[in-house]
Amino acid sequence: MNPDHRKAMEIALTLLDYVDDVTASDVEQAVDKALLAVGQANVDVGELRRDVESRCNVWLPTEQVLNGNEDHVPWLDTARDEIEWNFWDRYRRYLGRKGWAPAQIRSINQVTDRILDSFEKPDRPGRWDRRGMVVGQVQSGKTANYTGVICKAADAGYRLIVVLAGLHNSLRSQTQHRLDMEFLGFDTRSNRSYDQTNAKVGVGQMKGKFLHVHSLTSSDEKGDFQVKVARQVWLNAGGSDPVILVVKKNASVLRNLYSWATRLNQELDPETGQQTVRNVPLLVIDDEADNASVNTRARPTDENGQPIDDYDPTKINGLIRKLLRTFEKSAYLAYTATPFANIFIDADEKTDKYGEDLFPRSFIINLRPPSNYVGVNTVFGLDSDVNSGIEGQAGLPIISTFDDHEMWLPNKHKKDAIPGRLPVSLLTAINAFLLATAARRARGHQDHNSMLVHVTRFTDVQALVRRALHEYVDLMRQRMWHGDPSSPDSPWAALESLWRTDFVPTTEALLRLPDLTSEVDEVVDWAQIRDALPSVLDDVELRVLNGKSEDALTYSEAHRPLTLIAIGGDKLSRGLTLEGLTVSYYLRASKMYDTLMQMGRWFGYRPGYLDLCRLYTTDELAGWYRDIALANEELLREFEYMAALGKTPQEYGLRVRAHPDGLMITARTKMRNGTDVDITFSQTISESITFETDEDVLRSNLAVTERLVSAMGTPAHRQGALGTVRWDNVPAPSVLDFLDEYQASDIATKAQPRALAEYIRTLLTTKEPELTTWTVGLVSVSHNDPKTHKIGDYEVGQAQRALYLPKERASAGLEYKAGLRAGNDRYVIRRLVSPSDEIMDLSDEERRRALDMTKQAWQLDPKSRKTAPSAPGGLFIRDVRPPSRGLLLLYPLAPDSWMHPDLPPVGFALSFPRSRTAKTIKYRVTNLWWDQEFGSQDSDEERP
Repeated sequence: MNPDHRKAMEIALTLLDYVDDVTASDVEQAVDKALLAVGQANVDVGELRRDVESRCNVWLPTEQVLNGNEDHVPWLDTARDEIEWNFWDRYRRYLGRKGWAPAQIRSINQVTDRILDSFEKPDRPGRWDRRGMVVGQVQSGKTANYTGVICKAADAGYRLIVVLAGLHNSLRSQTQHRLDMEFLGFDTRSNRSYDQTNAKVGVGQMKGKFLHVHSLTSSDEKGDFQVKVARQVWLNAGGSDPVILVVKKNASVLRNLYSWATRLNQELDPETGQQTVRNVPLLVIDDEADNASVNTRARPTDENGQPIDDYDPTKINGLIRKLLRTFEKSAYLAYTATPFANIFIDADEKTDKYGEDLFPRSFIINLRPPSNYVGVNTVFGLDSDVNSGIEGQAGLPIISTFDDHEMWLPNKHKKDAIPGRLPVSLLTAINAFLLATAARRARGHQDHNSMLVHVTRFTDVQALVRRALHEYVDLMRQRMWHGDPSSPDSPWAALESLWRTDFVPTTEALLRLPDLTSEVDEVVDWAQIRDALPSVLDDVELRVLNGKSEDALTYSEAHRPLTLIAIGGDKLSRGLTLEGLTVSYYLRASKMYDTLMQMGRWFGYRPGYLDLCRLYTTDELAGWYRDIALANEELLREFEYMAALGKTPQEYGLRVRAHPDGLMITARTKMRNGTDVDITFSQTISESITFETDEDVLRSNLAVTERLVSAMGTPAHRQGALGTVRWDNVPAPSVLDFLDEYQASDIATKAQPRALAEYIRTLLTTKEPELTTWTVGLVSVSHNDPKTHKIGDYEVGQAQRALYLPKERASAGLEYKAGLRAGNDRYVIRRLVSPSDEIMDLSDEERRRALDMTKQAWQLDPKSRKTAPSAPGGLFIRDVRPPSRGLLLLYPLAPDSWMHPDLPPVGFALSFPRSRTAKTIKYRVTNLWWDQEFGSQDSDEERP
C-alpha cells in the first residue's frame, strides 16, 4: 500500500467516522473527497473503494459482562463532562490514522467506557479495590483494548499505571514500544520522562498539544524497571502527571517495584495496622494473566487437615497481591485469551500478609472478536455438539499435515539433539513463504512478512535449525540467480507447481466464501510471482528468538518491510506478535489447552492475504486444536449464559471440557481449586429458566403442551379442582414429540430440547433400553387464589416465579420492569422446579430410600447444613428412580406485569434417573460449580 493510498484511506475513514450504517454511496462520496485532498495519480480508485468498504463492513458483536458490584459506585456517566479526554481523543484519532474502521473505533470506545466504569472513580473516598478480567482471543487486539483503558484511566485521574507484560524481555520491550507509540507519544529509549525535546513517535506526532506523562521503563531490551533509574528521574507518582511502568513478571523486578512504589505517601493504617499508600490511585494491567500470575502453590493444612490461612503463595502471585493490598485505592485488570487457569482461582482465598487472591470478583468481560478475525474456529473448524447447542463449522483449506519430521527431529528429543536432513515438509513450507511474500508484493502490500518455525524449546537445537535453514536459503539464492532453470536442482519447478496446485485453488475456493471476501484478494498470475521471487529471496533474514540469542524483533526500526523467518520456542508462545505472519511450521506438542492456544501465533487479522497463509503441522496437533476449539467455544457460551442471567463471577461456577486423549486444560498446579467430573444427563435435572416473550413463540409452546396433554389420555386421580395433573406410563415417543416441537430460548443452554431428545433417543436404542416410559406432571398451584389457564381439558393454577433481577438492578425492580417490553426482552427466573414436585412419581418405599441416602450423605459432611435433612435430595431421588422411567414436569407460569397477560410461558423440566449406559463427557469444574450443581440438592426450600 503506497503512502498516497494509505493517506486517502485514512481521510475517507475519518469522514465516515460518525456514520452508523455505512452505504456504498457513503463510501463513494468519502473516497471522492479523499482523492480531492490527495490526488489520483498514485491511487487505484477501485482498490481504494474496496479497501474502505471492507473495513466498514466489519461486524462487531456485543461484549458480554458479568458484574460483581459488591461495593461499587457507578460514576462515569455523571463524571464524563468533568473529564478532559485528552489521551483518549489522541488515541482515537491515531486508530483512525492506522486504518481502523469507524465501527471498530466506536466499539473500543464503548467497551473501554464499560471497563473504566467498572473501576472506581479515582477520587472516591476511602479504601477500595477492584478486580476484573477481560477475555479476548489470541492475537485479536487485546493490547489495543488495554491501551484504550490506560488512556481513559489517565484522563480520569489514575496516576500510577503498572503493566505486567509477560516473562521475557522481548515481549516486555514490544509492549513498551507499543505504548510509546500509542499512549506516551515519545521514544522512551532516549528519555523516560516527559520533555519537549523527546523524539516524538506515534500519537506524539498527532496534531494538538503534547501531553504530560512519564515512564520509568523504556522500550530498550534492557529497559525494565530499576530502582536506581527511578531515583535519578525524581518522579513522584501521585502528582499531577500520570506515570506508567511496563515490567516483566520477574520476582526481582516486582520486588524492587514494590519497594519503590510503597514509599509513596505511605502511612500506617489504624484499622489494619499495616502500611498503606494513600491518595495514589493505582491501575495494574496484567497481560497474559494466566501465565505466572496464578498461585500454583497448594494451601497447607494443619494436623487436623484444616487449611492454614497464612502461608506464602508463589512469588509473582504474592508480590502482585502485596502491591495491590498496600495501595488504598487500586484496580487490577487481567487480560487473557486462555482463562482456563484464572477461573480455577479460589475466590475465597485471602491472607493477612498478601491480601486476597487474584480471582476477578468485580467483573468479567468477554470480548467476542470482530467478523474479520481469523481464530481457532475459522482455521481448524468446529465439531458440532448438540448438548451445548454448537453447530459444526468447516475449517479453512490452509492446513497441510505431514509426518516426515521424526527422522529429522523427533518429538521427544533432548537438548543436545542434532537435527538430521531437513524434511521435505519444511522445504515446502519455505517455498510457500517465498510464494506468499511474492504474491503480497504483487498485490501492492508494502508490509512486513514473517514465517514461524516452532519445532523445539531447546535453544541449542534452535541454533542448529537456523544454521541448516540459512544454508538452504543461500543454496536457493545461488540456484535461482545462477543455475539452469531446467536443471533438476533448480527451485523453479517446485515453486511453480506449488503455486498452481495449492495457492491458486485455495484463493479460488476462499473467494467463493462471502464471509471472507475482505480477507482475500484476486489470484495473482504466475508471471508476476516469478518476477518477484528473486528479490524476495534476497531479502530473507533468519533470526533465532530465545533468551540466549542477540536477535530481536525490531520491525519498527526497519527502514523497509522485513522478510523474516523466525525460529524459536517459548518466546514465540506468549504474546509476541509476528507482523505479517503468513506461513507457520509447527511441531511443538504441549499437553495443555492454554499453551497450545497461545502457541497459535497464526491467529489474528490477515486483510487481503488470508488465502496466502499456510500452517504446516501434524495430524495429531490439528486434531487437538479442533478439540480445543470446542472446549473454548463452550467456555465462551458459559460466559454468555452467565451474563444473560445477570450472574456475578462469584455466583456461577464454570466447567471446561476435558480431552479424551489426556490433554490438560492448564498446568495441574493451576487447577488445584477444581474437581474432575464426568458430566452427562444421567441423574440430573434440566429445567428451563429463560423464556422468549414473543407472542408467536408463547402460542406455539402452549399448543405443543396441549397436544401432549391430549395425546396422553386419562390422568391419575387429581387431588382437588386445582391439583397437579399426573399421567403415568407415558410412552417415550410422546415426550420426544413435545421436545421436538417446543421452542426454547437460544441462550437456554442447560435446557435445549434438541440435546435432551437426542440423549433420550440414544438410551432407547441401547441393548437394554432406558427411559421407555415417563411420568408427566402438569403442575398446578391451588393456594393464594392463583390466576388460572386452561390446558386441554384441565384448568390449572399458574405458578408464580419472580423475574430474576441482577444485583445492580435489584433496588430498582419496578423501574427496571417498566422498561421491559414483551417480544423484545426475555423473562428470566432463578429456578423453575419446586423440590417437592420431583418426588411425585416415587413410591413410598422409593421416597424412604432416597431420604435415607440423603441423611447418610449429610452425616459424612454435617457442615453442609445445621440440621438433618427432612426431605430427599435431588441426586438421591434420581438415584432410586428406575432407569426405565423418566419424569417430565410442565409449569404454566403466571405472566409478569409487562408480558402478554393471557399467554403464560410454559416451562419444562426433565428429571433423569441414573443410567447404566449413558455416555459421559469429562469436565474440569470449579469448586463453585460443584457446590451449585450438587451441594444444594438437599435444600428443603419449597416453591408453590
